Amino acid sequence: MAVLQLLLPERCAVCERPGPALCEPCRDGLVRLSPPVCERCGSPGAWPVRRCAECSGRRLAFARARSAIVYDGQARALVRSWKEHGRRGLAAQAAELVAEAVAPPEVDVLVHVPGDPERALERGDVPPRALAAALAELWELPATDLLRRTRPRERQRGLSLAERRRNVRGSVAATGEAPRRVCLVDDVYTSGATADACASGLRRAGARHVEVISLARAVR
Repeated sequence: MAVLQLLLPERCAVCERPGPALCEPCRDGLVRLSPPVCERCGSPGAWPVRRCAECSGRRLAFARARSAIVYDGQARALVRSWKEHGRRGLAAQAAELVAEAVAPPEVDVLVHVPGDPERALERGDVPPRALAAALAELWELPATDLLRRTRPRERQRGLSLAERRRNVRGSVAATGEAPRRVCLVDDVYTSGATADACASGLRRAGARHVEVISLARAVR
């Protein structure tokens, strides 16, 4: 292992300089999400609101969503290195960022957004699962694999908001009965379409309250 580290020294996932997986300057440079935010979907704004322009008028299966950082250029580099370059150790870094920004949810269990089976084989991991496991350890909560994909779906990247919602609608189902209070864990919250599809699957399986927590959130 020591020889491998000499030949291939670890680099920061954001700036790619040799050193920790997430160096201190890059960690400090990640934009934290803090109040005021929309009470329902967590979108930041000038003042707290119960429903913002992004989620007003939408029927969402989850009660609220919260994220730790803004999904900007630096956050994209972090997530890309984690998801596409197989750097599994970044799950612990992501969990620490979430735990610093979001209070532990009052739920019975953490459930991760299920990964696409083909991509999971390519990557060898499902980042939301790793994040849920790391958060479960920090928060002393159980985590379980309770959701599965019912069909393949197109990649969400490049789709409009309406196309994203159609793409994931009905694409997720629970594998068993869900506890009453569930926290759904994902790496990135973009349109809320995936979170809503997963929360719908959990609600159909018996959940009465679903919260969503993610590392990063797209801000429009």
